[in-house]
Amino acid sequence: MSELTPSKIVYTASVTSSGGRKAGHAVSSDGVLDVSMTAPKETGGPGTGTNPEQLFAAGYATCFTGALGLAGKEQGVDTEQAEVRADIGFGPEGESYAITAELTVRVPGLDQAAAQKLVERTHQLCPYSKAVRGNVPVTLVALAG
Repeated sequence: MSELTPSKIVYTASVTSSGGRKAGHAVSSDGVLDVSMTAPKETGGPGTGTNPEQLFAAGYATCFTGALGLAGKEQGVDTEQAEVRADIGFGPEGESYAITAELTVRVPGLDQAAAQKLVERTHQLCPYSKAVRGNVPVTLVALAG
């Protein structure tokens, strides 16, 4: 597998984390992101803060929605009212843990076949999809709008 490197970096997000997933804190260099991190109740934590899976889900869903707009332009589809839900699973894998991703996409006005075609193209364009390809199992669910 080859690395996909941008031809030009136009933005770099910088976040510093301390304390890990049990009782951590993460803050961006500009201070806009400032969250307490705790493990979810399902993994024995208090569930009182956010966790890395929620942050990843938010980022992936948002990135995929943006890429959906690009794919929609290619196919002549209005994606302005589209919704993407990212479900990020977390569980044991070997000596450590791993994640899974399921993206559920609804684009109003599309039938099932058109939605599926659009979602599959979006998955080829989305930077998060590119980043996890070959490492994280991703399930795509296209819903008729």
